[in-house]
Amino acid sequence: MTRVRALLYGVRPDPQPDPHEDNALLRGLAHTPMKLVDMDDPPFLGPDWVVTKPRMTGICGSDAKQVFMDWGEDIGRDNPMKGFFSMPQVLGHEVVADVVAIGPEAEGLDVGDRVVLNPWLSCGPRGIEPWCPSCVAGDLSLCWNFAKGRLAPGIHTGTSRDATGGYAELMPAHDSMLFPVPDSVPDELAVFADPFAVSLHAVTRHPPPPGGKVLVYGAGALGTTATAILRALHPDVEVLVVARFDAQAALARKLGATVVAPEPRSALIEEVAAWSGGVLVSSDGLPMAYPGGIDVVYDTVGKPETFEVGVRVLKARGTLVKAGVHGPARWEWTPLYFKEISWVGSNAFGFEEVDGVKRHGIEHYLDLVAAGRVDLNGMLTHTFPLDEWRDAFTTLATQDRTGAIKVAFDFRG
Repeated sequence: MTRVRALLYGVRPDPQPDPHEDNALLRGLAHTPMKLVDMDDPPFLGPDWVVTKPRMTGICGSDAKQVFMDWGEDIGRDNPMKGFFSMPQVLGHEVVADVVAIGPEAEGLDVGDRVVLNPWLSCGPRGIEPWCPSCVAGDLSLCWNFAKGRLAPGIHTGTSRDATGGYAELMPAHDSMLFPVPDSVPDELAVFADPFAVSLHAVTRHPPPPGGKVLVYGAGALGTTATAILRALHPDVEVLVVARFDAQAALARKLGATVVAPEPRSALIEEVAAWSGGVLVSSDGLPMAYPGGIDVVYDTVGKPETFEVGVRVLKARGTLVKAGVHGPARWEWTPLYFKEISWVGSNAFGFEEVDGVKRHGIEHYLDLVAAGRVDLNGMLTHTFPLDEWRDAFTTLATQDRTGAIKVAFDFRG
């Protein structure tokens, strides 16, 4: 058996010097339990599995938080998700790859196919029959069986010790987890299929009203794709984006959004209220727009600071969609009940309805790109070979200097 290079998480790291600057992300990176190792080639994890060779793997925000150990102070004390993960892991689930080997019962794929990964380790990949009601309905991210079947616990590729991810030279996948990429869609755009599908799920489940006003909080990969989706599918809706960095703001404006800065938050609330027609009510702390002028807030950050702004600018009975992932923390949520706001979670993706057609979110993305309805050129700002993984994560940790939006590992040589 040959060996492949892979970034393995959940192991004793090689010693690193502490960073010479006050950056919590860089401090976390210096001590993260991950290193580049040699591993056996991945086997077929079932007769209907295949092996792929990654071409490009994006660094997801959730992967970055794990590597930076950036989960907040309260994480881990009573986290109910612990039973859905197994260590050690090879992270990476935003993957464009070539099929290089096919199991004896795998269907619909040929060696040499260029594919995008749908990472969910749901009933099909786990070999479970009959499928659970969520998988039957196409809600793959709500599968009942993430800790059962023929695989070690894990919700998606990169979170199970068996289903290793795309931070490696080879990656296993079930035949149902791969979608062919049209020739007209380059790797540099195909690599956005996963984050786009995450945002598509949030927007299709909680669409804005016709002619409404929405706030996209955050302008990283999820915020940028949410803005692109809103402009493509709801062109009559006005979009305001909260962007932290200059490069993010420039791309949001290119996609047709109005842009505001996140700090200071009191000024942000005033700007959002003025833009949306909300009436500002002052207080000893942060002001509040009442009754408010924003129909939906798509929060791709998910921190208490962003929630507190969201509930203050929303209309009465508006919707705050939590699409970003962060650790638990306290926040001032009085406006949540006072305005009767709906605070809802949005968990990744499955089959979504777009223009009256229900298909997998990744298929919708590839179709929209091929048809020219969505253009995310400019979102991929940096690529690195796998052995420069510390440089890749450092680039993300210093976005104020680097202008990074999406960073990816490039295996194409």
